[in-house]
Amino acid sequence: MSAGPLDPTPLVVGVDGGGSHTRVLLADASGATLARVEGVGSALRPGEESAAADVIKTLIHEALAKAERTETRPSVCVVGVAGAGQERAAQALWSALAKHRVADDVSVQADAAIAMDDAFGDSAGVLLIAGTGSVAYSKGLDGRLERCGGWGPNVGDEGSAHWLGRRALSVVTAANDGREPETALTGAILTALELETLDDVIPWAATATPALYAQLAPVVAQVAATGDLRANALVSFCVEELALHVRTLARRCFTDERASIPVAFAGGLLSRGSLVRKRLEQRLKSAVPGATVKSEEVDAARGAVRRARRLLGVDV
Repeated sequence: MSAGPLDPTPLVVGVDGGGSHTRVLLADASGATLARVEGVGSALRPGEESAAADVIKTLIHEALAKAERTETRPSVCVVGVAGAGQERAAQALWSALAKHRVADDVSVQADAAIAMDDAFGDSAGVLLIAGTGSVAYSKGLDGRLERCGGWGPNVGDEGSAHWLGRRALSVVTAANDGREPETALTGAILTALELETLDDVIPWAATATPALYAQLAPVVAQVAATGDLRANALVSFCVEELALHVRTLARRCFTDERASIPVAFAGGLLSRGSLVRKRLEQRLKSAVPGATVKSEEVDAARGAVRRARRLLGVDV
């Protein structure tokens, strides 16, 4: 591929790498979208940064092919990926992507950083991300950045899709023992996992990744919508955890939860129209009275393109 700076119409790439999906947006210097592709997750895990880089490289090539620009190397690529808040992991991913020569200039950021770019630009606000994992970020009126949550699947990620899936398995196994009431979650989860009995859950869980647990979250929402008490309790618990993330940052960066606070949602669990999002918006009315939830979808890949254009020297 020819070098980006020699191309009269330089390209930029924005990458949003999560635990379940990776989204790549190819644009020109003006920000006009040329191609958008999606693939498997590329969240960073210790020692697996090269695998994440391979996923990202492949998707960037797919985007270039879709835009019929395979002979052009992008000038700037900004990658926002879950797990990049750890400096060592971010550096390892950067090195792998630089080796692949995916662009003339590569920048690796935490996934929340690019989502904040799309949600608020340079303005203040609280961003709650709930997909496979969960984390909340805020930018105060003084420009100060704060984080709440985001401690990973083993010790944190409360209210995430992975967390919800694991709690659902605990509920159905307890129901099987008689420690919990019967629930329609049992049959729904066995069907979703294509398992015969609950005993089969043990070997499944022994090797399941956070992304696989996250696939159970829609099952919980579907069963909750039928009125199942245990599924509804799980959704309510999930909503409380997520509301607590927002409330904590509201108090930390905006004095208290009654102040006027722009709030944005991102992540598959909080997609527009989802049960968890609907209930969370309702819960925030009392938990964080000053919250004004943005109705627009947050597109982290678009935020990465915005940052890439800024690195290119374009005024955005």
